[in-house]
Amino acid sequence: MTIYIRIEKLAQKIAEQCREIDRKSIDRLLDAIIDANRIFIAGAGRSGLVAKAFGMRLMHLGFTVYVVGEVITPAIKAKDLIIIVSGSGQTSSILNVMKTSKAKGAKTAAITSFPDSPIGKGADFLVRIKGRTIDDLTEDYTARQLVGDHEPMTPLGTLFELTTMVFLDAVIEELMRRYQKSEDEMREFHTNLE
Repeated sequence: MTIYIRIEKLAQKIAEQCREIDRKSIDRLLDAIIDANRIFIAGAGRSGLVAKAFGMRLMHLGFTVYVVGEVITPAIKAKDLIIIVSGSGQTSSILNVMKTSKAKGAKTAAITSFPDSPIGKGADFLVRIKGRTIDDLTEDYTARQLVGDHEPMTPLGTLFELTTMVFLDAVIEELMRRYQKSEDEMREFHTNLE
């Protein structure tokens, strides 16, 4: 299989997964973002990088956004929203962030592959995005072939992260439309210290 065929298959899989995201959960997330006083972003590893990219675009739209763990992140309070990106929905450090946020009265939104995970169950707003996690992997090649599971297109949680990135970029585009923001207006918030 050539690299171009792999790219095409991966793009098709991401599009397929995006079509499976529940529309009502998208609407609830959009409403939560719009209603929030401030938005906090959390995630670990590659999911955290996707979350940070989303936070940056929210900032470009004029939202007040903070990334959990950065030294300038203030205390979370009631009327704030924390958006958590976690494929497994069970990363202990991120689960602790969620528990603290809820204890302080903030609303919690989770983007995960596993609604029944601790993070999925604990969220006020949930968006399920299918993907693979380390727990999904069957080590035995022959066993995978017998049940019809073939070689994965992407390693570990990459499919979740890529699909989440595309989904969150579409959320930004929807917010641009709702707030009637142009790219030029967003550029006003873009860093000028580079």
